Amino acid sequence: MEKDSNSSSTNGKSAKESTETKKSPGKGCPEMETNKDMNTFITLDSGFKIPTIGLGTVFTADEDAEAAVEAALTIGYRHIDTAFMYQSEKAIGKVLKRWLDAGKITRDEIFVTSKLPFHGGQPEAVEPFLKRSLENLQLDYLDLYLIHFPVSFRYQDVDSFCTDTVPTDHIALWKAMEEQVKAGRTKNIGLSNFNTRQLDNVMAVAVIKPVVLQVEMHVNFQQRTLHEYCKNNNIVLVAYAPLGSPGLLKIQSEATGTPAPDSSGEDSSSGDSPVPPEDPNAVKLPALMKDGIVLKVAQKHKKTPAQILLRYLIEKHVCVIPKSSNPERLKENFLALTFNLDINDMAALSLLDDGTNPRILNLLNFFPQFEEHPEYPF
Repeated sequence: MEKDSNSSSTNGKSAKESTETKKSPGKGCPEMETNKDMNTFITLDSGFKIPTIGLGTVFTADEDAEAAVEAALTIGYRHIDTAFMYQSEKAIGKVLKRWLDAGKITRDEIFVTSKLPFHGGQPEAVEPFLKRSLENLQLDYLDLYLIHFPVSFRYQDVDSFCTDTVPTDHIALWKAMEEQVKAGRTKNIGLSNFNTRQLDNVMAVAVIKPVVLQVEMHVNFQQRTLHEYCKNNNIVLVAYAPLGSPGLLKIQSEATGTPAPDSSGEDSSSGDSPVPPEDPNAVKLPALMKDGIVLKVAQKHKKTPAQILLRYLIEKHVCVIPKSSNPERLKENFLALTFNLDINDMAALSLLDDGTNPRILNLLNFFPQFEEHPEYPF
């Protein structure tokens, strides 16, 4: 994705497609723009534009990832979110290459994010892992590269996965990330799952500042403190699990050996799967798409609950990356760009914030050794 021609930097090109400001975002918020293909964008502090809605590919098998990206690009998505640890980069790369080689899209029209894995959290690991992601994706550069998590495993090599935690030096790690921008391997860098203390430490020394923070965020978990911090520091929030991630039931079941109810494995408008109360280890999923307020707002606008949940975050100038491999649901999610919520809708949905840290993705279920690490962020 190309740099905004109005940016103060002179390194980027002007965007090919004309854009217009959609609305005034208010103090501390980035401007949101829309183009002729319905996509809306937020301009990052670096001047580059990130599409407001993207395709999440976490926990997606190769064949599903390939089909999902093919369908998403056909619908109009131009923002693909992946990570080395998702093991979906190669499948995504196949689709991107097909589309680029066929001239269906140009490189500047697509925004691709990947992430430095947990076992790459040492400075010497950054370049090898980024180079491998580029190789997997068959790209010359990324639009955005994130540090996936503030706790690190021991780095051995790109092909080895060790789960021994080690001390994590975020300052040295960030300097290595900056070098990747200077080398042209990524246009932008950012963070994922960092808390405000960790953000402060990075911001204090950054020459190239983080432009994005990716975190879990949905109407029951609105991350108000982080959201305010990001607005004050010109960092764009990207929300994963914006619909509640029912697919985590299956993933946790496989990882822990605990039973899980049937789940489609997708974020969708079909509702949330129940969690048996007798299973203390099961993922606790909020019933976001069955909430009475969400249903009332959906009925008012003649939209689906999923579209309301996505639109609420978009109205708050947060990018969303819902995951699905179902073409109809992909289209449904994308259509969250086509309407607006009014002030009464926003006020009502704001009240759904739980306030008790209702985090869906609890990594301690997968890596209990994180809890004793001084940089565990939650």
